[in-house]
Amino acid sequence: MEIKVHINDIHGSQMAAKINGKFNVDEHEFHFTAIAFGRIGGQNVGAKLSKVTEKELEKLGYDVDEVIMELQRNLLQGDMSLPEGLKKESFVDD
Repeated sequence: MEIKVHINDIHGSQMAAKINGKFNVDEHEFHFTAIAFGRIGGQNVGAKLSKVTEKELEKLGYDVDEVIMELQRNLLQGDMSLPEGLKKESFVDD
């Protein structure tokens, strides 16, 4: 399973940021929200999908927990596209 992540918007700072965006699994697009925490204990990201998105993923045969873990992994590793004008350095410690 390959997930491609695009960030629509980020509010916050390097300490904590609220993220919303979309991700693609195969040719299917879904929306997500996430909270990213830094500094204390390192980077952590908690992604959340709506119940509707979870049901759609299940209907398509995807394991929801696996999708969320892969989404979070992409966010932690910086494997995402960003809107023009937003740089990873503004919310991620390098």
